[in-house]
Amino acid sequence: MMSRPVILPSNRPAERFYRGGARISAFRGESGSAPREPEDWIGSTTTVNGEPELGLTRLPDGRLLRDAVQADPVEWLGEEHVRRWGADTRLLVKLLDAGQRLPVHAHPHDDFAASHLGRAHGKAEAWYILRGGTVHVGLRRDVGAAELADLVERQDVEALLGLLHAVDVGPGDVVWVPPGELHAIGEGVLLLELQQPEDLSILLEWEGFAIDGPALGHLGLGFDVALDAVNRRSRSADEVRTLVGAAPASGSVFPSDAGRYFRLERMPVDGEAVIEEGFSIAVVASGALTVGSDAVGAGSTLVVPHGAGAINVIGAGELLIARPPAP
Repeated sequence: MMSRPVILPSNRPAERFYRGGARISAFRGESGSAPREPEDWIGSTTTVNGEPELGLTRLPDGRLLRDAVQADPVEWLGEEHVRRWGADTRLLVKLLDAGQRLPVHAHPHDDFAASHLGRAHGKAEAWYILRGGTVHVGLRRDVGAAELADLVERQDVEALLGLLHAVDVGPGDVVWVPPGELHAIGEGVLLLELQQPEDLSILLEWEGFAIDGPALGHLGLGFDVALDAVNRRSRSADEVRTLVGAAPASGSVFPSDAGRYFRLERMPVDGEAVIEEGFSIAVVASGALTVGSDAVGAGSTLVVPHGAGAINVIGAGELLIARPPAP
């Protein structure tokens, strides 16, 4: 059978350590949600850290997407991608609903993840804002290693959050979070997140969250090692503006530095458009569209195999198209 886009249902790992989920349900047009299902892992070949299958996307035919890609990587990812990276999709896409402010945290870079954790990737990430609020990203001043460790040990949440730039964001804004960058997402924000396909977080705070921070916040390394992955250099106001800003009305939306990790295209549709050939995750941000032969509305999500070729889109609305880095 000729390859084609596949509509994906919600894929929400249960009992995450922070609250949220209602805004994902509203965006998708679904009823109800559990109080701690704040993430929808879309087209995921990645598991929740420490879990054998939780987080993985299951296709309508019952197969795990991870297994389908492994069985036919060229069909899913294309020859050039497979030649460079094998069957690694190099992409994880999520909807994230911050039902409470997330803790101050950071993610390791590739070299740290490889040398300390034996992982193929660190975790760069970037966000496309669907519902606005406040985000906290980047240090307002340089911070010494001893000072940072002391704030974490004492759980001085006010001081930790106060170290970061607070930026108001609205729908259509984007935020680039390089590996190691301290950040937190404010309560009420709904976003589409692109990231490297790992679930690796270094938590600097945990009071009020359903997690044993002293045991789990350092990835099993101890905070004396884990905090070495954190960028302690300050970001000027000008630098923050390179991390946070408005997306263009169409085309590539993330800063160029993000391109080595992943890509996101904003595609307004008024009549006809085309999703170019290549593995992608497509999210209908608004409107009513026909993608290939499938009629989809706002909140719908699809995985598009490389083998499907270019896909015609008809209707009125907007698509967000997430892709791995160009091979």
